Amino acid sequence: MVRDVGSVARSLGGEVLPGAVEVSRPVEAIVPLEEFSVLGSARFATLVAAPAARLAEALAGGDERSMLLRDAVLVTHGGGSALRSSVAGAGVTAIVATAPADDLVLPTVTSLLAVDQAAEERAVVAAMRVLTLAARRGGAAGVVAELAHRTDGWVVLLDRHGQVITTAGAGGLHVQDAQAVALGRPVRIRHRALQVHPVGPGEDISAQLVLAPRTETSARGRELGSQAAALIDLIMRTHDSSRTERLGRSVMMDVLLAGGSGAARLLRQLGVHEQSLSGFALASRSAGIDIERLLVPWLAELGAAQVFTEQRGVVTGFLRGDHAEEIASRVEAYSSVLYLGLGGEAAAEALERSAAEARQALEVARADARRVVRYAAIPTIAYVFDRLDDETTRRIGHLLDPLAREGVHGELTETLRVFLTANGAWGSAAATLGVHRQTLAGRIRRIEAETGLSMADPDDRTAAWLALRALER
Repeated sequence: MVRDVGSVARSLGGEVLPGAVEVSRPVEAIVPLEEFSVLGSARFATLVAAPAARLAEALAGGDERSMLLRDAVLVTHGGGSALRSSVAGAGVTAIVATAPADDLVLPTVTSLLAVDQAAEERAVVAAMRVLTLAARRGGAAGVVAELAHRTDGWVVLLDRHGQVITTAGAGGLHVQDAQAVALGRPVRIRHRALQVHPVGPGEDISAQLVLAPRTETSARGRELGSQAAALIDLIMRTHDSSRTERLGRSVMMDVLLAGGSGAARLLRQLGVHEQSLSGFALASRSAGIDIERLLVPWLAELGAAQVFTEQRGVVTGFLRGDHAEEIASRVEAYSSVLYLGLGGEAAAEALERSAAEARQALEVARADARRVVRYAAIPTIAYVFDRLDDETTRRIGHLLDPLAREGVHGELTETLRVFLTANGAWGSAAATLGVHRQTLAGRIRRIEAETGLSMADPDDRTAAWLALRALER
């Protein structure tokens, strides 16, 4: 907590004689009268320790220092009506202390401010530890989000051209203000005391961090903003090799899912010579667990190729049968709740079906709160589709053709899948989709109108579910 003029007066057992400086203004420092020559920031109060005997003389001097004293806060001990009259006549703010004597006013206030400064520094150090963890987990966006939370305000990170990189808090509503103050545009800004922290050294500025803390005069917010800018600069100048790896894995998975000789050839180049592999889909109940970072050492210990990709918190990939069972054992024993879906074995040239089975098994695992589900152990799905030929399967999938646009299934089909996976629970389905319940209700009505199915009818729900599975196959 930064002490203000009023709290200093209370600590000295005195009162504030009002003047030009408001009682709520935070205190920056205290200096003896003979050393006072300049004022600090206009947003902070400078205290001047002055014995009562010398105060009237200093105010009546008419020199430059006496003029500066009118914007400072005088701190003195005792004093009678003459002192009060001279202070009131000069329009100066003063603290009249009763507890310490004149020679103790300066060291008493100095120690108060030092204790507060030490507390502020400890708070900043603790906050920076959290910001560093946020940087490791979420990069620049994580730092910005945590900074907004720590300062109880909003933050906008702009690139050197004033374009938004990311925002937090209510920053998305105040982008124009952030751009105006960062770029010096001559427009009216609705927020006072916006803090602008350059990201980068000297003239090599890569971004601008604009911070609007809830407490506009918070020194802690300014210090955190400055250090957060330095942290973001480090993030932005550090090459993220993991991003390249993720992109490579994603392209690799596209080739494998496309199938054919290209998929088999890629697997051989990766050192995978098995004739068949099993698809897997892995997710966590907690958003705080990085599934990719967890999976990589597991695969390394098994000597398995890292054939997987991550999308929307789900890691999908392929393993040989014994490695898949080993991963299942680790998921079962892991301290936090993980969900794993395992597909059946498929030829290296036709892995897409196994990946789809793994995703279906993962959905069942989440719905039933089971850590590991094997597609082969889902009796209804296996029983129906294993006994249907390809033409019949396609005919079942055609039931949802009205939901496709130009032959491609999109928003409505995904909404139906999530709604049925959630067993018709409106709140759960809306949260998964990231939409309002009314939006979800509107989509379901459109689905029913397009397909002629009723989500209130068990037979229609079953038909819709089978059609979704047919599409995935």
